[in-house]
Amino acid sequence: MKIKMSELEWAAWVLTVIGALNWGLVGVFQFDLVQVVFSTNPWLMRATYTLIGVAAAYWVVKILTVKK
Repeated sequence: MKIKMSELEWAAWVLTVIGALNWGLVGVFQFDLVQVVFSTNPWLMRATYTLIGVAAAYWVVKILTVKK
């Protein structure tokens, strides 16, 4: 089965997966990969967290508004 996604959906999906994996690392190992990667650039770290949050919100709205 092939699922067709727009570029926006693809980007939102990738960011949501990155966020989920990061939270999994935090929960299991207390290791925040985003913080480690962007620790020298606090504004970039904050922007990454914001983009991940916006991507997750996009999917929540998309799922809740799907017509059945």
